[in-house]
Amino acid sequence: MAEPALFQIENLHARTSQGGVPILNGIDLTIGAGEVHAVMGPTGSGKSTLAQVLLGSPEYEVTGGRILFRGDDITDWDVEVRAKAGVFLAFQYPQEIPGVRVHNFLRQAMSARKGIDLSVLEVRLALMDWMKRLEMDPAFAERYLNEGFSGGEKKRNEVLQMALLQPEIAVLDETDSGLDVDALRIVARGVQEVRKDRSDLGIIVITHYQRLLDELTPDHVHILVDGRIVASGGPELAKQLEVQGYEAWRP
Repeated sequence: MAEPALFQIENLHARTSQGGVPILNGIDLTIGAGEVHAVMGPTGSGKSTLAQVLLGSPEYEVTGGRILFRGDDITDWDVEVRAKAGVFLAFQYPQEIPGVRVHNFLRQAMSARKGIDLSVLEVRLALMDWMKRLEMDPAFAERYLNEGFSGGEKKRNEVLQMALLQPEIAVLDETDSGLDVDALRIVARGVQEVRKDRSDLGIIVITHYQRLLDELTPDHVHILVDGRIVASGGPELAKQLEVQGYEAWRP
């Protein structure tokens, strides 16, 4: 009997909570271990809603379909349960948490993910190793989480979290948002560095633009318009989109 796919989205419908407006109108995606899938779409197409629904945000209600993680139906799982199981979301706009230092936050998150109370030394060693690999200043670990961070620093911190938490599936919600070309390349190199260690890591990259995909080279590209995937293909689809724009795929 074949093993189930790493992550499956089946006919997913969702709306804002408490009977709000429908946003996702039947999403189907299958992500295999080690695959990178890019989801592209114009503003208002439902990209960030998809990311939030996959993580289990209470701001949205699933009204149809289901989400499967290694064959288990996680559609009704809480955010914390999904995160502990290995589902990771890199936020488009990471929140500032004044008074909480990066290393303390990561120790709590790593302990929750592993289900054990990790020592300060254990976390510190792993943190220093990954900060070196991601070309980050060690002093970064002493700063308050995202407080006063530049856009690039916030996104690199998300990649650092992904490296240390060792998820099975990672959703990168517009990681390129607000980044200049140099910062984008640094973040993309960080994602690729994590993939070197985690060859089975499945990644969903949600983005407006081709430029991030030039760095990450997805296996599959999907175009999302009005809450539906209207086209799927390889990297060439993103290049076609760059030329034709989203209007070519609108009904």
